[in-house]
Amino acid sequence: MRIAILSTFYPLRGGIAQFNADLLESFAREGHTVKAFTFSRQYPDFLFPGKTQYVTPEDDARRVDSEAVLDTINPFTYCSTARKIASWQPDLVVVRYWMSFFAPSLGTVIRRLRRRGIKVVTILDNVLPHEPKFYDKPFTRWFLKQNEAAVVMSDQVLSDLDSLAPTLKRVRAEHPIYDHFGAKVSREEARGRLNLPQDARVLLFFGFIRAYKGLDILIDAMSRLPEDCHLLVAGEPYGSFEQYQRQIDASPARGRIHLEVRYISDNEVPVLMSAADVCVLPYRSATQSGITGITTLFDIPCVATPVGGLPETVGASGIGLMAEDCTPDAVAAAVSKFFEGEKEPYLKAMAAWRESHTWKAFAEAVISCAR
Repeated sequence: MRIAILSTFYPLRGGIAQFNADLLESFAREGHTVKAFTFSRQYPDFLFPGKTQYVTPEDDARRVDSEAVLDTINPFTYCSTARKIASWQPDLVVVRYWMSFFAPSLGTVIRRLRRRGIKVVTILDNVLPHEPKFYDKPFTRWFLKQNEAAVVMSDQVLSDLDSLAPTLKRVRAEHPIYDHFGAKVSREEARGRLNLPQDARVLLFFGFIRAYKGLDILIDAMSRLPEDCHLLVAGEPYGSFEQYQRQIDASPARGRIHLEVRYISDNEVPVLMSAADVCVLPYRSATQSGITGITTLFDIPCVATPVGGLPETVGASGIGLMAEDCTPDAVAAAVSKFFEGEKEPYLKAMAAWRESHTWKAFAEAVISCAR
């Protein structure tokens, strides 16, 4: 089968670009002919809250041979993108959708591809975004109408899909484990490289820092935890970090909060994960979390708040422990409970998770959705 993926790819960076590279590789391993199409402009710079959308020399990112075709704010490229993809004569086009900003551009491309008789499947990371705007529902409803099938990765996204497009064909698939980061290092080496106390209990907050991810909740929770608990914050802020820095400076636990506040390249991930005892997801809202696709690879359990798809991803699977709610007290209580218990049940659950959450299974689910 000839499969094209239209989404974010190298030299654009981020978790979705990493996911797309792994999916492309999985299709190729199964014998399919694949091609990556990406954005010539993903976001206008003034709409992008991070430092850069692009891979830098320090990122050590995997290179993917992709063709940049779609400018999201230039409607003239919507038609030309559909033509270029169609000229490659794919049997299937896979699209990614995670925010309503992409509805006009991707929706137009999908509509034109389907008019040419080309099958299109959209992977829905989100149907409704974590930080909603008044136009999200009408834009996304229109986008979904252009689709013939969708893949979702959590019950929360499935429920949101039902609310906007109840008749759209869909397949529920599990978010695969990321497997391209390399091997763990020893805890002693990892903590030495990060200047963390060797005998500490280390909590990790990992990934892009956005308001809905609740870093402020976790910072407050730190003052409720024992002196041997240290927090490592590793990720790039989307927007200003000043409010968090003021909160840290005012916290009784400020000496136990360690910052790596910047974009984290792939080759840094093994050290950060190997230094941690537990990864904390103090989210205010969530669908599925790509972070669990990394933590599970490194045998790091999670403590998570009971929002969106996290109860099914973390709690029901046994790969972590759920807080009772999204407050500092509840997060601190869950972290304390985690350290009071045994790690072995989590390790067994994560081993089972790795067996079932494979790229091959996900790729097969995408193809089955097109049939």
